[in-house]
Amino acid sequence: MFFTLSKILWFLADPGNLFIIALSIGVLLLWAGKGRAGRGLVSLALMGGLLVAVFPIGKVMTGVLENRFQTPDPKPDKITGIIVLGGVLNQFIAKKRGASAPRIATGRFSEFIRLAGLYPDAKLVFTGGSGSLSNPDIKEAEFAAPLLESWGLDIGRVTFEADSRNTFENAIFSKALVKPSPDDKWILITSAFHMPRAMGVFRAAGWNVLPAPVEYVTTGEERLFALQFSFRTGINAFSRAVHEWLGLSFYWLTGRTDTLIPAPAGQD
Repeated sequence: MFFTLSKILWFLADPGNLFIIALSIGVLLLWAGKGRAGRGLVSLALMGGLLVAVFPIGKVMTGVLENRFQTPDPKPDKITGIIVLGGVLNQFIAKKRGASAPRIATGRFSEFIRLAGLYPDAKLVFTGGSGSLSNPDIKEAEFAAPLLESWGLDIGRVTFEADSRNTFENAIFSKALVKPSPDDKWILITSAFHMPRAMGVFRAAGWNVLPAPVEYVTTGEERLFALQFSFRTGINAFSRAVHEWLGLSFYWLTGRTDTLIPAPAGQD
């Protein structure tokens, strides 16, 4: 129920969708003779569009999250395992065009393979099923396996978890497969902006995890009033940031994390 509800709510809350919905309703009101209400709604949509086009609001919001966790330095001498979250490739395109066809989030794969070589005795886990309401049976893990093998990783070392649909299920379902103990030490790989939510969820689920953030999309030094002008760039960055901040909020409110913005140990 949580998964389905989150998909529906995000469809309604996605800034790009809200922009189009507001414009559409505003135009309909104008055609219906409701000039004041129509002009107000169209003006509101235009103002929001201009704000995200001119100011790097999304990048600033994302940078806060990307700066939250850093890769430990120095790295531990020994770890129990390495887990990488899905979202690496689009399995629906892969199903139609071949496993190597979709654009691949190489940062997660390359770090997974690099760390697997650095820790040859570590357990390895890839966790990712289908986050789609319409195509729940096409699992990302099934397409990740041949790609990892083609990149030289011994997939006999890897446990593939293919039933999870979101970050919470990544943690719960993977835990059921590998049964980590509180004394185990795992490295968690995901996108830097997603790392706070992932760390919070995995900790709450009983994992002892260290962060390995990858795929940064900001410098971390963006300033709100550093002018830009690109609606496409602005709305994409803003949508990504809103999605992650809403995810953090809902996970905290529903008890999937114990704090709104998880932080490194000792800084909560």
